[in-house]
Amino acid sequence: MTDDEIIAAVRADLATKEPTPPATPESVAEAERAIGYSLPPLLRRLYLEVANGGFGPRGGVLGVPGGKWRGDWADIVDAYQAFSAAPDNPVPGGLVWLFNWGDAIWSLVDCRDPAGPMWGWDPNDGLEGALFPSGKNFAEWITDALAERDEIPAK
Repeated sequence: MTDDEIIAAVRADLATKEPTPPATPESVAEAERAIGYSLPPLLRRLYLEVANGGFGPRGGVLGVPGGKWRGDWADIVDAYQAFSAAPDNPVPGGLVWLFNWGDAIWSLVDCRDPAGPMWGWDPNDGLEGALFPSGKNFAEWITDALAERDEIPAK
């Protein structure tokens, strides 16, 4: 799917739900400043053109500042700063906590690469090896979520 097709599919998926309004350019810029990297272009477009979070698997991804509160985290900046401040955090800068599957399992997007490689985080067997590549980029991940082929990341 092209980025435009993914954006149309996310819009269609949200049509039956109560989506949050799109993020403002200022909120996206605030998130990028806090993270220290630009968001992958497709994720950035989804925030600006479709909704400030709430799209994707289950209850949806976290938004950028100014969006709807989702669970324990206000937005991707809130989660990024909280996890980055942890003294035993083995996650490199630029990996952003995007979606919480529950049971401490997360999907993270790598903002160091415009394709947005996705990573999994599962510390349930300890921090050694908790972070692992998912083998998908953000476009593949969100496409799978829309087709209800989304899965909890597996090591």
